[in-house]
Amino acid sequence: MAPVALETQKPEVVLNPGQYKEQSAGPKTYVKKIEEEGTEDLPAAAYQNYLPTWNPNQKYPPLKRFAHEEHGLDADKAFPELLNSAVEKEDLTPTIGSIIHGVQLSSLSSAGKDQLALLTAQRKVLVFRDQNFADLPIHKALEFGAYFGRHHIHPASGSPEGYPEIHLVHRGAGDKSSQQLLEQRTSTVAWHSDVTYEEQPPGTTFLYIFDKPTTGGDTIFVDQVTAYRRLSPGFQERLHGLKAVHSGIEQAEASRARGSIVRREPVTSEHPIVRTHPATGEKALFVNPQFTRYIVGYKKEESDMLLKFLYDHIAFGADFQARVKWQAKTVIVWDNRVTCHSAILDWVNGQRRHLARITPQAEQLNTGELDMNEINAVKALRVDFEVSIRSNKKENRGCAKRG
Repeated sequence: MAPVALETQKPEVVLNPGQYKEQSAGPKTYVKKIEEEGTEDLPAAAYQNYLPTWNPNQKYPPLKRFAHEEHGLDADKAFPELLNSAVEKEDLTPTIGSIIHGVQLSSLSSAGKDQLALLTAQRKVLVFRDQNFADLPIHKALEFGAYFGRHHIHPASGSPEGYPEIHLVHRGAGDKSSQQLLEQRTSTVAWHSDVTYEEQPPGTTFLYIFDKPTTGGDTIFVDQVTAYRRLSPGFQERLHGLKAVHSGIEQAEASRARGSIVRREPVTSEHPIVRTHPATGEKALFVNPQFTRYIVGYKKEESDMLLKFLYDHIAFGADFQARVKWQAKTVIVWDNRVTCHSAILDWVNGQRRHLARITPQAEQLNTGELDMNEINAVKALRVDFEVSIRSNKKENRGCAKRG
């Protein structure tokens, strides 16, 4: 039966920027001539088919629910296409991040993509070097990403002409506007999971590079599974069942304020503070300072206190974070359900930083669902019960014969 099409609108919230930081440059700082031709000191964009456009005529209705297929559940856990003898894998940390050489993502079979979904969920972040992804026709890159879920069209970012499904991360040559953020903030770091205000936030996510600063512009990630595990059992129990409101309103208003677009009116969604990954069964924190606004049912001071603790726990957890340095032809794959990340806007020489993100959406969060351990426990009880029934039947037949 086809999934029921329902709007993803959720409770209204009052605009409350909280810890939201606007990292995007937007059309006000975009100089088309420099991007296409370069300057005496700075080259033209390497991949001009991926230069950003902001089309105010692109308007989309509210998103509808869809049935997500979790491909990690179908994966061969031996990972024959990803971790065979010809592949080199270097773990960045014990729990998060692996650099992989010897795999061409665009050549993976469907089985290989299933393995990619599972390995990404397990390692949280995978860094693939020497990829041809940026050289593919854009529609081919989108075909690859569509295997993992419905493409998310970002409500406010720039995109290549004709391809709104591509989210561009672009800071053009000569653009030093990131320094304006530091006039009001002490750091450019903005921890977040992508677009968590949607009812079905992204899962397996892809980011690939075109141009980068000589030094700087790294991306940092945090393992939200380990962040959850570090909490005491009593604190974990306190978080179970709590929901928080995630808001896209502030992002939309910031886009309007810098003269950019809003393709789809902003929404809010309620999500559990602790979620369970459908392929691994691991529990993870699911809050972030960019989009999480308040805890449902808590008074403001109570909500602010608890969220601040969780944000600080995430930010200070250097022992469950990974920092990825970009190289030419790199693709980073991460699972948005069990990580947070941030760009680092630390270079000041005006060199271009230009990337593209493909953002397949994943399952709807449901606090009423049993997690994998609970499902396995129920299955075990069912088996025990069936064995007990069969045993009782045999005993009853034996008694009847003796009688």
